[in-house]
Amino acid sequence: MSWPAVQRSGSMALALVIFLVSATSGAFAKALPESFADMAEKALPAVVNISTTQTIKRDSAPGHPQFPPGSPFEEFFREFFDRQQGQDSAPRQVTSLGSGFVIDPTGIIVTNNHVIDGADEILVRFQDDTSLPAKLIGHDPKTDIAVLKVESDKPLAYLPLGNSDVLRVGDWVVAIGNPFGLGGTVTAGIVSAQKRDIRSGPYDDFIQTDAAINKGNSGGPLVNVDGEVIGINTAIYSPSGGSVGIGFSVPIDLAKPVIAQLRKYGETRRGWLGVHIQTVNEEIADSLGLKTPHGALVANVSENGPAAKAGIQSGDVILSFNGHTIDRMRALPRIVAETPVGEKVDVVLWRKGEEKTVAVTLGRLEDQEAATVAKGDEPGNGAAIDDMGISVSSLTDKTRERMELPDDVNGVLVTDVMADGNAAKKGLKPGDILVELNQEAVTKPSEVASIVATVKEAGRKSVLVLFNRGGERRFVVVPLTHED
Repeated sequence: MSWPAVQRSGSMALALVIFLVSATSGAFAKALPESFADMAEKALPAVVNISTTQTIKRDSAPGHPQFPPGSPFEEFFREFFDRQQGQDSAPRQVTSLGSGFVIDPTGIIVTNNHVIDGADEILVRFQDDTSLPAKLIGHDPKTDIAVLKVESDKPLAYLPLGNSDVLRVGDWVVAIGNPFGLGGTVTAGIVSAQKRDIRSGPYDDFIQTDAAINKGNSGGPLVNVDGEVIGINTAIYSPSGGSVGIGFSVPIDLAKPVIAQLRKYGETRRGWLGVHIQTVNEEIADSLGLKTPHGALVANVSENGPAAKAGIQSGDVILSFNGHTIDRMRALPRIVAETPVGEKVDVVLWRKGEEKTVAVTLGRLEDQEAATVAKGDEPGNGAAIDDMGISVSSLTDKTRERMELPDDVNGVLVTDVMADGNAAKKGLKPGDILVELNQEAVTKPSEVASIVATVKEAGRKSVLVLFNRGGERRFVVVPLTHED
């Protein structure tokens, strides 16, 4: 073939490619944006870096490593750690970084609860390097959301809140934050999946994305191509600690009512139905006469709770709540929680092969949790751990039901915390679940007391505590009271 012929063939091929692109460009125009630059330019001024400081005592470090008796390392490490505890007893400050975003020009900022949890001071830095101190308005460990307020002499750039319920798998999304303290950083990807349950809390309903979310991105916004916030970047799955393309964001439609309550009350006010539920599988559906497995099966009803007063019984299947069809069991707790306290709603039940509608006036979940903690468990089931400044009790079936604890949450319930005690100073609260002490699992108050006694006998000054709060596990070192 001569060179002119080759050129002609190339021209014909190019024309064919252009024709194909033109014919399909309409279908992909929205799906393939040319650039995110315009959107990022508008969004970045509203995304902030959040730095926190927390003062901790050096003498509250865990005890030295344990070695077999007679080991040549035993004496060396004992002397080293005892010397360190004696010399380094002065308090020190620990700093951490995260992200957040402005949602109101008056200075309202949203971030993750774990970004600011336990902070003594919170500092917000904007894209122009302006730094302002922030006040904590309210926080919610169950959804990992916190609301801050800064005072500015001028209106601040802010991001509008979008609608995460209309998201589809495959939609473009952009994560904006401050990973590693480098400054505003933008990464793009798609919605990989929706309604993910990563067992971080009772209302898990995460958006999964492959947009890179690194350390320091926590609390930053996940936005759509229009620059609207559709999620709050919260967690990643990573064997290495860096992004591997599996990130999770709290849907903004789940966050909106929480943000509104924190702004208005400084705390959450969730609806409470008073039932313990389980999934309706095919076998259960068939036995109850349901054509398809759906709804939430009522396993237990809290005594004198809203459901009990409305006549809901164990064995009922909740098909609809306040006009919302319950396709999956996991959907019910979120819908109930988002319903205003005191509101009277219709609940459609499946009972003995027929649908039945009852009216329920919702209680407040937080009031019930407080009552549970105050009441504790059955007599003789608790203990006061004076050296830590707490009282604890075992987790019973009744406690699990009242607190709506999953079956895989085990430990010892904190029922009271002394106001000036060591545990209170470290942030422990009534309702926390002690999971481990010094890396030993605990399920009874007597086990907590035994470990504390052993630690004191060994001459150590503190105990390492792993506790569960709202589905989130955290470590804290609690000093022990020693008699002079």
